[in-house]
Amino acid sequence: MNPNIIEFKKKLTTLEDQIKTDIRAINDIKQLCQAEIEYIGKNGQIATLLKELRNYSLEEKKAIGKTINLLKQEINTLFQEKSYVLEQEQLNQQLKGEETDISLPSFQLPIGTIHPLNKILEQAEDFFLGMGYSIYDGKEIVSDLYNFELMNIGKEHPARDMQDSFYLNINPQSLLRTHTSSVQIQAMLASNSQPLKIISYGNVFRRDKDDATHSHQFTQLEGFVIDQHTTLMDLKQTIIMFMQHIFGLEQKLLFRPSYFPFTNPSLEVDLIIEQKGEKDVYLEVMGAGLIHPEILKNGGFDPEIFQGFAFGIGIERITMLKYSIKDIRHFYNNDMRFLKQFGK
Repeated sequence: MNPNIIEFKKKLTTLEDQIKTDIRAINDIKQLCQAEIEYIGKNGQIATLLKELRNYSLEEKKAIGKTINLLKQEINTLFQEKSYVLEQEQLNQQLKGEETDISLPSFQLPIGTIHPLNKILEQAEDFFLGMGYSIYDGKEIVSDLYNFELMNIGKEHPARDMQDSFYLNINPQSLLRTHTSSVQIQAMLASNSQPLKIISYGNVFRRDKDDATHSHQFTQLEGFVIDQHTTLMDLKQTIIMFMQHIFGLEQKLLFRPSYFPFTNPSLEVDLIIEQKGEKDVYLEVMGAGLIHPEILKNGGFDPEIFQGFAFGIGIERITMLKYSIKDIRHFYNNDMRFLKQFGK
């Protein structure tokens, strides 16, 4: 073997031992950085050794060069590990020197308020869950089938004239739901003809002109029960108890016969808003009735065995009445002056 090669390898071994010894002895980040530059930097000692390879043959260069590169990688790893150790030690020392005065007052974070519509929905949930109902989530985009056809509102049915709808351009058979009643058939089919007690609420959409009492988008709560021996009295008692839960035990209601294609018989429920003796002033707050036998059939129930009732409530309407709000648009304007009035 070339004597110069032997001498070169001795240099390499000596340098390796020196570097490892120095790394172990260093206890300061700044010193470590300086040592890293000195040994494996662009003009460091290992780079200087590499320059000496020009004096050797090609085979010798390959063998020694590989050894030097492996050493350089090993030393680089040692520097990284030592750097991590020193940084952790520095951080620990810094944390030990810091003291937190826990008696100082904390920063006061702004506290939000619950939206008035959500307050009413929470009260509704509290009531109906306590009565054994389950919550069913419905989609805002539904098919014409679930929104109209299966709800006994056929293509030629006059009820279609009552509500102009937002149909989708990309799929004319789909639309933004006009009522939360669109969940009824879906929930029935999913139940495998087992008794149901369901509420479902969310946005519904109709082509109404926005003004103080109308909005093209509003919140509706649907409730329905299907079981054997369900009666109109069960429906009325449920509505009375719910409205008293929202407005108080003294609240008076008026039930009037009405017409809806998906219930028979059908009722409208009015809430007294001004007492004037024989001329009390009432305002409609919901529609209700016994579920039409055709709807039960469409949902997989035998109307000879099962009966049901359903009701739909406009959440904005009862919220406006409860809090004496005159303009429905206040709910959507995100005006903090309005929202802060309703507390936590």
